[in-house]
Amino acid sequence: MIYEGGNGVPAFSCEEYAPKTSDYAVLIPVINEGERILKELYRAYKHEIAKHADIVICDGGSTDGSTQERKLRKLQVNTLLVKKDKGKQGAQLRMGIYWALQRGYRGIITIDGNNKDSIEDIPCFIRKLEEGYDFVQGSRFIKGGRAINTPFIRNISVRLIHAPVISLTAGQRFTDTTNAYRAYSARYLSDAEVAPLRDVFMTYELLAYLSVRATQLGYKACEIPVTRAYPKAGKTPTKISFFKGNSELLKILFKNLFGAYNPK
Repeated sequence: MIYEGGNGVPAFSCEEYAPKTSDYAVLIPVINEGERILKELYRAYKHEIAKHADIVICDGGSTDGSTQERKLRKLQVNTLLVKKDKGKQGAQLRMGIYWALQRGYRGIITIDGNNKDSIEDIPCFIRKLEEGYDFVQGSRFIKGGRAINTPFIRNISVRLIHAPVISLTAGQRFTDTTNAYRAYSARYLSDAEVAPLRDVFMTYELLAYLSVRATQLGYKACEIPVTRAYPKAGKTPTKISFFKGNSELLKILFKNLFGAYNPK
């Protein structure tokens, strides 16, 4: 099935391998993650995550063969969405959010597809959503969380810059604010005063915005402990370049502080 796009939703194709089986969907944005996404999905398979939530791949246009139907079906992926439009992570998440809301999920969990995060903790996010929380942020920096081999610059920049500014903007303390491992209620994402389906969210704007908009509007938010593990050696698995990527994150951070992404 092809969605033509428009009204803040990028054009995308949809391959549903199974019907809706849960009240919750796990959205995993990927592009050419290779063995990393397959290892992550295997961990999900081993921990029976598909019994708790429908796993949905939000592909930005991978060409490395990692999203072949045979492989995804074997690892209990429910649906593959493939973006056919401009934009990066923000556009991938918008297509996933749109599709998930249209399919009637009560909540959405997002997690990176590079096998750094403890995908086995997804039931913990679901429990918080069922307790009535609307935004649940995973954190490696709170009690019970684990930060393994976090690059020094990333550690310092999150703790001393990104988290304090997001916390100030949100009016509530958060500790791991660049972490895309989080959950949202459908109620929060459907609010017209949130309006996540807008073309302004092309890269990392949506993560920063959704981190603060919940508490600004009086929704319940919390953090839960998770593990984020970087490899001991080799290239750091990230799409954020050291200079350009980090400078863009800072720009987004301060635009968010001054309400630049709020609905007009």
